[in-house]
Amino acid sequence: MICCALIACKKNEVNFSYSPTYPCAGESVTFSNLSASGEDWLWTFGDGATSTLKNPSHIYKHAGTYRVSLKVDNRSSWMESKEITVFDTIPSFTCSDTSFTVFKDYTFTAQVYNPYSYKVEYLWYIPVDPSEGSPYYVVTDTTMQNSTLNLYFVRAKSEAKIGLRVILNGDTTLVEKSYFVADRKTNSVLFRTDKGDFRQRIFEDRAEEAKVIVADTLLDNEQDTMQIYNGYLFSLSELQEVFPEIEGFKIASRKIYYRANGGGLWVANIDGAYEVQIDARPCDAMTLDTKDSRIYWANEEGVWYMPFVGSDNNKFVTVPQQLNTMKNIFKIAADAEPK
Repeated sequence: MICCALIACKKNEVNFSYSPTYPCAGESVTFSNLSASGEDWLWTFGDGATSTLKNPSHIYKHAGTYRVSLKVDNRSSWMESKEITVFDTIPSFTCSDTSFTVFKDYTFTAQVYNPYSYKVEYLWYIPVDPSEGSPYYVVTDTTMQNSTLNLYFVRAKSEAKIGLRVILNGDTTLVEKSYFVADRKTNSVLFRTDKGDFRQRIFEDRAEEAKVIVADTLLDNEQDTMQIYNGYLFSLSELQEVFPEIEGFKIASRKIYYRANGGGLWVANIDGAYEVQIDARPCDAMTLDTKDSRIYWANEEGVWYMPFVGSDNNKFVTVPQQLNTMKNIFKIAADAEPK
């Protein structure tokens, strides 16, 4: 009885292979069950089709990458999954994403049926209408001659075209596809300059170019000379007793960030301890974005940002990043309402 129980509890080594190694759409693919044991089989081929045969065959109608799974005796622990790439006999390319929005990274991958390992050359290109002005994309690769292309879109577009030139064994193929790129809502930073008001939308670690807007009430109401924090009204005149050079301030997470008279941007604990200078250049305006926990400030070189300081002694290890090169800013406001 003990021997039987040990045999029953032995882990089944589930495995399978498939042939051919480089299948193409419309070609029959044979799956060979290499499992150590079992009586019932459930195959899922990644395109919605299934089979209960021990060694099934399947035909993929479309090129792409599919995840194939084999479950033995209906046990979730007895299962193996593998990816299979199905090629088109004509070179093409795919993207794992099916929907596209601005300021998100996407990878496009060439699919070239090449069972004889011929030399392959790739050249990605993106058709642009000269009348559009600036490009609607940014390529993040150093070259566009690899089998993959990485980019993000900087503005919404109803028909964003991606192209690929493939040279295989002397034969050239051109492939072009179009994608709908949607806009998405995000928070913004507003600026008031001597040339008017601007809005710059922020997307994770990227941002679109600042755009001129009609005078915004957030900027009308923006001030850094007083703030209610934890039910107490902090005023500039009161804080000058602790920080004599203070000209403007914002408070968040028991930290005070302030711009000093000719002395740049500083952070300190709310009780005045551990003053640390963030930027030595004169600070013209600053604000805090409590939604994304960032501080933004303007100086003669433009607008900069960095995460809130989190350490008890206010030492920070992140390097300030430049957001833009706008000049003559005298008010900044963070807009956490998605636009």
